[in-house]
Amino acid sequence: MFSWKRPDNLGVKDGSLAPPKSTPNCVSSQAAPSDAEHYIAPIPFKGGAVEAMVAVRKTVEVLQGATVIRHEGNYLYAEFRTKLMRFVDDVEFVFDAKAGLIHVRSASRLGRRDFGVNRARVEAIRSRIEGRSKA
Repeated sequence: MFSWKRPDNLGVKDGSLAPPKSTPNCVSSQAAPSDAEHYIAPIPFKGGAVEAMVAVRKTVEVLQGATVIRHEGNYLYAEFRTKLMRFVDDVEFVFDAKAGLIHVRSASRLGRRDFGVNRARVEAIRSRIEGRSKA
């Protein structure tokens, strides 16, 4: 139904994902913690980059509307498309091995508000990954 162009600011540059959008429909673990609207905690992970990214990929692939677009080394990019209106959210992960953290950025392509969907998605992913790492 809708075919919006992928943002050109995706990916890792100098170890960081793109900064959060100015609109409230974006969350990022690399935003300033004082930015309550955009900041979300990174996902702690014990293990190496391969294990971290396998956990991320396995988690993302079972979620409704998810398509992994790119997975290279310690970076993964997926699109989440809503069932009814086909809106797209871009979700990126990068593993920081030194800190033992999976950083994440989740942003809606269009509009201003997402009614907390991006934040809820990241928290659901966090819960699944943390559950896997405890098993």
